[in-house]
Amino acid sequence: MIANRKLSFAAVEQLKADFGTPLYVYDEAQLRHAAQKTLAFPNAFGLTVRFAMKACPNAAILKVFDAMGLHFDASSGYEVRRLVKAGISPEKISLSTQELPEDFGELLGWGIQLNACSLSQLERFGQAFPGRRVGLRLNPGLGSGGTQRTNVGGPGSSFGIWYESMEGIDALIEKYDLVIERIHSHIGSGSDPEVWQRASGLTLELVKRFPTVETVNLGGGFKVGRVPSEQTTDLQVVGEPMKAQFTAFAAETGRKLALEIEPGTYLTALAGTLVSSIQDVVSTTGVEGNIFYKLDSGMTEILRPSMYGAQHPFMVLGASETSSLQRVLVVGHCCESGDILTPAPGQPEVLAPIELPVAAIGDFCLIGGAGAYCAGMPAKNYNSFPESPEVLWREDGRFCLIRKRQSLDQILENEVSISV
Repeated sequence: MIANRKLSFAAVEQLKADFGTPLYVYDEAQLRHAAQKTLAFPNAFGLTVRFAMKACPNAAILKVFDAMGLHFDASSGYEVRRLVKAGISPEKISLSTQELPEDFGELLGWGIQLNACSLSQLERFGQAFPGRRVGLRLNPGLGSGGTQRTNVGGPGSSFGIWYESMEGIDALIEKYDLVIERIHSHIGSGSDPEVWQRASGLTLELVKRFPTVETVNLGGGFKVGRVPSEQTTDLQVVGEPMKAQFTAFAAETGRKLALEIEPGTYLTALAGTLVSSIQDVVSTTGVEGNIFYKLDSGMTEILRPSMYGAQHPFMVLGASETSSLQRVLVVGHCCESGDILTPAPGQPEVLAPIELPVAAIGDFCLIGGAGAYCAGMPAKNYNSFPESPEVLWREDGRFCLIRKRQSLDQILENEVSISV
């Protein structure tokens, strides 16, 4: 479904007049609703909810979640600095990164937490900070995800230290007198409670090797159903068995572990709508012919369909709405055959027409579920299209610009001229 509050035709017309299309609209009420649900995640001995900021890194959204008591997960040193520039206290930031930045010592000096995600990262930390406390990201040997591209656990994933590498970890702990205070694992995207329970159990077994661990971070990946065929994770159903595991662990070991989770998609996906205009309608003939709605947006705003075969809901709004439906392919504005917004589920190369109202050039096409991994993960400036503006739909009904449309001069400002 499109976000809980539906944008009216009049509102969309005014948004286009004020900001142009394409643009992202985020529903503040939905953001807050999702945050409250994550803060109620079942836990035995304390909970920290960290927003995986890569999902939607706009400073205005970070501030909304900060005010609600959420903490933050950064995936690069640049994200750490972006959070701090947004006014987030470094003590609320945890860094788990594929590329440990050269300046990680400076970031740690600010007060952030670090999870070493490989043996080489742990070695670098130990060399710089012997005797210090640090977290470990482990790969427990289990992964989950709709495709391999959303699976960040198991033998096909490079994320985290492989669970069979304990001797290497032990050697580095002894070499640098390190104290492991936190274990982090993240298996990918899914909604199956049994998978989460298995991942939690595997992680807790690994924790037994580290008597100084006080916190277990089980990552995020709580799936959101953007379309009716997809299932949204029930946090209570997933969380209660995990809570029981933490309670049993305490009874067995005497250790009461705090829990951290790192939702990204769950917090923002359904709050976002990409408002686009239909800039052309074309068709091909023959047995395999199609009708195409060409939008003024595409992989430069929403890469997920081209990358994952991800599914999003569509809504057509026009000056003269009709109930007549037709099967159409929705495509983007890039000169790229892969700029398809209606692929088959999990198969980005396969075209999958959908039923939408008969529309004309100038009508609007709203793409729902666009609050996560859209504005933060575009094919930026492909075909020299500028980054689109972002608008926050406040709880009181106002629309506030939270990111301006990029100009051509901004696209070009880092190019260096040469003489030819």
